[in-house]
Amino acid sequence: MAATPPVCDFGWKAPDFALPATDGRVWSLADVAGPNGTLVMFICNHCPYVQAVMDRIVRDARDLAPLGIGVAAISSNDATQYPEDGFEAMKAEAAKWGFPFPYLYDESQDVARAWGAACTPDFFGLNAAGELQYRGRLDASGRNPAPPDARRELYEAMVQIARTGTGPRDQIPSMGCSIKWKAA
Repeated sequence: MAATPPVCDFGWKAPDFALPATDGRVWSLADVAGPNGTLVMFICNHCPYVQAVMDRIVRDARDLAPLGIGVAAISSNDATQYPEDGFEAMKAEAAKWGFPFPYLYDESQDVARAWGAACTPDFFGLNAAGELQYRGRLDASGRNPAPPDARRELYEAMVQIARTGTGPRDQIPSMGCSIKWKAA
């Protein structure tokens, strides 16, 4: 089922985490943070919205690193109901795409709840102080291939955050599959 996150709550302070990654390390928000900002993405392996933009996610992460933007991805889906989102499958996905960022596993879903993650993909662009400045979409393509001239909305927002500490005031929310929550 498609879901859309709320609009950006400018200045919201991102809560810390300590999550295992597909590279064998445990990462905190401070470990991920770049000197000029941080991009935290909630993604998963099976979502068609994520799969449609994965090449651009990897491209943008590579292009943001030299600008001092740290990047991480978190998978929080219930792997019991969606085994393709389990930790071993995450390792394979990270290797397949050559992720230039840690791919973190939020098995308890506590981080997704603390961050208010709504869908995959859900992008959180933070400034150097760890304050939310972007909660928009990657680009206008949704779950379709992007035209060659598609504006790189997420990338441009993160460049602005790296340079000024603030994100664009006009943002279009991401859209994707809802987070697959565990049964209560």
